[in-house]
Amino acid sequence: MAKRIYLIGGSKGGVGKSMVTMATVDYLQQQGETVLLIESDTGNPDVWKAYKETTETELVNLDDADGWIQLVNLCDSHPESVVVVNSAARNNQGVSAYGETLNGTLAELKRTLITLWVINRQRDSLELLKEYMDAIPNAIIHVFRNGYFGEEKKFELYNGSKLRTAIEERGGKSVTFPDLADRVSDDLYSKRISIAAALQEFPIGNRAELSRWRTEVRKVLDVIVDE
Repeated sequence: MAKRIYLIGGSKGGVGKSMVTMATVDYLQQQGETVLLIESDTGNPDVWKAYKETTETELVNLDDADGWIQLVNLCDSHPESVVVVNSAARNNQGVSAYGETLNGTLAELKRTLITLWVINRQRDSLELLKEYMDAIPNAIIHVFRNGYFGEEKKFELYNGSKLRTAIEERGGKSVTFPDLADRVSDDLYSKRISIAAALQEFPIGNRAELSRWRTEVRKVLDVIVDE
């Protein structure tokens, strides 16, 4: 049986997709998995820059049909790898137009598509999620409330929505992704460094905060990955 595909979505900028992607790659590598990282934010490939020296990575443009064909072919040619896809803010149109290319090949690939959909507290996060569910109906979707935007109870629009009910009726989970101190997350981005490398190179206080956050991330991803 081939490994899973994890697609980190959100379809808008600034919700925290890149941080969730880095956390997911780091978590899977801690579990001993071989990871193939697909970076679709080709204009600003922060995750690719952080992991290209230590992880097999590919830049793939998911705005057009060729990119989705390439994504499927990469999944097929790396059966030993868990595939992690970092989506770009603009990819919602590409998903709507070409997402069936992936959706329709999951059975032949013998892979399960797990989507980690990152939201803030605004309505458009939910509207874009509904579009994604329609475009790729075979995906298992878990919603990540990004703790950067506040504690769980502040996500009132999502928490009380019919969309949440639909997600959870399909077997998805609603979880809260832990916040990381700004000075540490800023260093990760500015230095374009992996989480594992940062835990070796950052000053002691920064490492302590990153280690704390990594432990909290593990608790969240344990629920998703071990199901």
